[in-house]
Amino acid sequence: MENKFKQSLLDKSVFSVTWELVPGRGAKEKAQEVVFSSAEAAVKSGKIHGLTITDNPGGNPAISAEFLGAEIVRMGIEPLVHFTCKDKNRNQMEGLLHGLNRAGVRNLLIMTGDYPVSGYGGRPKPVFDLDPVHALKLAGELNAGLQVGTAAKPAQLQPTEFFSGCAASPFKRDEAEQVIQYYKLKKKIEAGADFIVPQLGYDMRKFHELLQFIREQGWTIPIMGNIYILPFGAGRAMSQNFVPGCVVTKELLAQLEKEKDAADKGKGARLDRAAKMFACFKGMGYDGVHIGGHGVPVGDVEYIIGKGEELAPNWQDLVKQLEFPQPGGFYYYEKDEKTGLNTKTPTNRKNRPPDTDVPAIYGMNRMMHKMMFDPGKGLFGAMRSMMTSVDGSGMEGFVTKLEHIVKVVLFDCENCGDCSLFELAYLCPMSQCPKKQRNGACGGSFEGWCEVYPNKKKCVYVRAYARLKEHGEEETIRETVAPPCNWDFYQTASWINFYLGRDHVGKRLGVPMVPKPK
Repeated sequence: MENKFKQSLLDKSVFSVTWELVPGRGAKEKAQEVVFSSAEAAVKSGKIHGLTITDNPGGNPAISAEFLGAEIVRMGIEPLVHFTCKDKNRNQMEGLLHGLNRAGVRNLLIMTGDYPVSGYGGRPKPVFDLDPVHALKLAGELNAGLQVGTAAKPAQLQPTEFFSGCAASPFKRDEAEQVIQYYKLKKKIEAGADFIVPQLGYDMRKFHELLQFIREQGWTIPIMGNIYILPFGAGRAMSQNFVPGCVVTKELLAQLEKEKDAADKGKGARLDRAAKMFACFKGMGYDGVHIGGHGVPVGDVEYIIGKGEELAPNWQDLVKQLEFPQPGGFYYYEKDEKTGLNTKTPTNRKNRPPDTDVPAIYGMNRMMHKMMFDPGKGLFGAMRSMMTSVDGSGMEGFVTKLEHIVKVVLFDCENCGDCSLFELAYLCPMSQCPKKQRNGACGGSFEGWCEVYPNKKKCVYVRAYARLKEHGEEETIRETVAPPCNWDFYQTASWINFYLGRDHVGKRLGVPMVPKPK
């Protein structure tokens, strides 16, 4: 059976539309019934190409998006299931993908996911075993027929047909935050992303920036605009960063507050704003739109589509009505004053000050690395010989404990044994990032601050970018792809694993591997 959502998004003559449905907690509560009645209405409408099903939005527990997707596909419309990394380890993720494939659910929007909040018995333990780069690669390998079994007895699974999208955020205030988002997007594309859905904001210049950046890289994959029908209450929550990654400025919030005093409580203004966004997305060259909003009936979605099509020929006249920039915000390109969008001239980042301080210890880290960890240089040969003699001996436990003490003091080490310090300017993504992201920042940071520790702790990637930019090396974040942590190495000496070519960094640098003694 043809994947009608995929078909619509790849057909340049079709402007694809998805409608976001938000299931709640429970199995048979009203929220779930609304999802199914909305799906029935979407089928009858014929104007909606797919239904997006969120996965525990805001980190709250909710009915399984995967289960709802399997139900909706039987109703005759394509589901687009949000597939997040926050609650599932890699084996469960693979198992769910097998189940989705069997149920005929093929469209995925693969994301990091919101940090979990309280559920049964309190806050759950976050998982974040894979990041979106890893999950996209897993889906791609399943499509190719995943190789399983052993070297002695290899086997291959039957190929799947997943159409996997990714998220990207152009709505970051600081240079480091924004550039890191684009670096991670490159990794997602190379991992096999089939389409892109941006995070939510209300600055059309930023949406244009993302589209222009994508096309300038030579990426031809489809991109969908993000439209949220925004009432005052949701706008207030987003403006205070209670919905991570969604940006509503104080200027827009003030406008929403005025609109809610109208006889219709601002509904008409909300729908018209959404229709104007629809028109701008179509005019700029987006391939479709993703429409969301709490308690939105199908008639409102149809109004946005109809009004948006009507306004699309004159979309450039609407840009300045959708201009709600973050004060002092960074843009990747210089502004086109005539259109209110962007020129093709990149902003000169060379002399911009760092977004956070660079500690003196970073210089010492670099010096020690060159002395001890550069293959073929300095003390590397001596250290490799020492670790070879220690490996499997009675001294291994002592070296493991010594390393852990040193790295706890210097780097807040979690003793994973598969170290990524080299790849992140001597910052540990396992301890410094609550979501344990090894390939770039999640989309939840706000004004440089970590989503989980706002105004207390800077995003680890903002800190790494500042360190590397000081030496003109910030693009190493873009070029280095770290595999998922290998938990076989947990609480073993990463020094031994590195010098003997067993961990992912040793393998990447071509360090000859010494097999583990039996």
